[in-house]
Amino acid sequence: MKKILALYGFIFLVLGNLSGQESPLYSQYMMNSFLYNPAVAGSDGYTSVNLTSRMQWLGIKDAPRTNSFTFQTRVLHRSYMIHRNTVKQRNNFIPSRSGRVGLGGAIISDQTGAFTRLGAQFTYAYHITLNNAQMSLGLTGNLYQLKYDFTRDMFSDPDRVAVLINQLNKPYYVPDANFGVYYLTETYNLGASVENILQSAIHVGNTEVKESKLLRTFYFSGAYHYIPKTDFRFEPSFVAKFNIKTAFVADLSCKAIYRENYWIGLSLRTSKEIISMLGLRYNNIYFGYAFDYSLNMLSSYTYGSHEIMMAVKFGDNARRYRWIIRY
Repeated sequence: MKKILALYGFIFLVLGNLSGQESPLYSQYMMNSFLYNPAVAGSDGYTSVNLTSRMQWLGIKDAPRTNSFTFQTRVLHRSYMIHRNTVKQRNNFIPSRSGRVGLGGAIISDQTGAFTRLGAQFTYAYHITLNNAQMSLGLTGNLYQLKYDFTRDMFSDPDRVAVLINQLNKPYYVPDANFGVYYLTETYNLGASVENILQSAIHVGNTEVKESKLLRTFYFSGAYHYIPKTDFRFEPSFVAKFNIKTAFVADLSCKAIYRENYWIGLSLRTSKEIISMLGLRYNNIYFGYAFDYSLNMLSSYTYGSHEIMMAVKFGDNARRYRWIIRY
């Protein structure tokens, strides 16, 4: 019993401190909203590959580090429509493209101190055309690997360390699922999603460690694409997340985009952080950088947070069409 209590105490301390990092809130969320909403997979018709690396709270030892790799695409197939002519002529078969299915995948690594979480995700999305809009539904299956690095153990109690080695000497695998909806038009989009629907937890023998439970987290997002008659356009957006344990956190952002090739942006986060962003596009390759500066008590201990993003998008000619005849 003493050893089990010690194990529970360890997991409570480590995972309790990580509850805010359980679902990272990316500063450049508007560049890859698929990270938190599975319904986005394939919604814009592109085949996209994204890499994101986030280094949080520089200057604080063992601060969170998050890396993600995502892939998403629209499954299009070639079909034929029958065009009926006059009686004396043959019917013509006109080729067309259609496809309502989006697929996606992700590998996400999140490390804080001695604790590491590695996750793999697979997403299925279904897109429904509604006049000049699109409604999308998405479901993701997750599998997380949870590990603890004993060489960086912070506890000095030999009995507690022995318990850790005996009980957590191999990775734990935890499954879960995400669900999302996404409404997209030419000028704006709205999304809602829920992460960790099953609220899975680590099991030691037949006992569930409640403190390790992956919290069910809710996201809401939106963006407006203002298209003026000049070379500049503006894109205000927001994302908000909350669960039963962590505080409500939201980003309010605005990007200024020049000729679709360069952009700068500014975000305000409700946790008293200000975020500056800049980026550029070269052909079908996108680069982005964000710097978070804390205005709260952390400002005395950290140099800020850095986030780097790179994306490659394929299929601009073959898969993107005007809204009226898009798919």
